[in-house]
Amino acid sequence: MGTQAISKPIPIQDFVAELRKFPEPAFSRIDQIIRFLESTPVASDTLTPYLTWDRQHYTRNLIDKTPLYELVAICWEVGQASSVHNHREQNCWMAVPVGRLRVENYRTISQDLDHGTCKLETTDTVEMNPRQPCAVDPLEPVHRVYNPREFNQRAVSLHVYSRPFDTCVVYSQEHGTCGVIKLHYQTEYGKPVKSSN
Repeated sequence: MGTQAISKPIPIQDFVAELRKFPEPAFSRIDQIIRFLESTPVASDTLTPYLTWDRQHYTRNLIDKTPLYELVAICWEVGQASSVHNHREQNCWMAVPVGRLRVENYRTISQDLDHGTCKLETTDTVEMNPRQPCAVDPLEPVHRVYNPREFNQRAVSLHVYSRPFDTCVVYSQEHGTCGVIKLHYQTEYGKPVKSSN
């Protein structure tokens, strides 16, 4: 087993500055950004201004956004999980500077958005932690992220989405249903988003 040098974590501002240097083609493939995440961990204490917590639901906190990507910090209390979802044919990379998370991946057997029906099967589950980021497979992008109760600690994940998007398809494997939902941020650039209700 090879030994991998662990890079010193850098402030989120430096991470953003480096991410902004990537040319457009880097965001249409997986390899360059995942290597960047593997070699450029973020110092968790520098994320504090961007983090909000909610005992009812994980929170989405926008850190940076350009025409090529958006960078979102998601805060997970113990036991919280996303819906099974996709990323509207955009790429996604995830790193976990705080805690650990699991990603459960699915294969779409069938999907009919007009009728709201689908059939999925679970393919595999991977763990993310500060030393192990991951990328969503563009060929099988349906997945869910969760913070299992047995991990017994809060977690923060950083998500780089190639080309910002504000809707996604969510799936229920149990009911064989799917539909489009709108995505929201709880904070943008460290400031709370005013609710439109």
